[in-house]
Amino acid sequence: MNNSQRPFRLGILGSGKGSNFVAIADACAAGVLPATIAVVVSDVATAPMLERARERGLPARFIAPGNFRTKLDEAAETAYIKALREAEVDLVVLAGFMRILKGEFLREFAHRVVNIHPSLLPSFPGLEAWKQALDYGVKYTGVTVHFVDQGVDTGPILAQQTVPVLGGDTPATLHARIQEAERTLYPAVLAALARGEVRVDGRQTIWRAPV
Repeated sequence: MNNSQRPFRLGILGSGKGSNFVAIADACAAGVLPATIAVVVSDVATAPMLERARERGLPARFIAPGNFRTKLDEAAETAYIKALREAEVDLVVLAGFMRILKGEFLREFAHRVVNIHPSLLPSFPGLEAWKQALDYGVKYTGVTVHFVDQGVDTGPILAQQTVPVLGGDTPATLHARIQEAERTLYPAVLAALARGEVRVDGRQTIWRAPV
């Protein structure tokens, strides 16, 4: 995606603790993920993710989400786009960002917004997917990294990893194992995107072997 010689630049959006952000930042620092984190933005002023970013010397910003509960309002959307443009990001990475992105934001960053979801999509989209899987009685669930489109958890799938549902699992124990898988899969997929090893063709994501 980035054909210049400058480092591939990530913009991270999140709302909470930032466990996936930390895994991504650690992968960047170790050179496993050939990218730099250009900016970290949260819709929650007290999000621990912002403090974790500042501890690593990374630009970290709170931008108020506006008047809606589940999405950005128009002014907030403009502010988020401006912050990411100014940071010259190549890819927008959602790491527990609890707002639905729509409209102008996705037009501005078409095929450049990625998310990780705690199920094997298209099964169990939406909130608390691990609880949905447990309640349904499936024997396997997992995680999905996908591009974001105008739907909810409906964008082209980049990669998936299965997680077994064990006898005696609770929502908390299953969620913890899913999060472990997330922290492995997400940085690996972002590294492939940074190296230009993935392209989109309609709903298909085409991977090529590393050079």
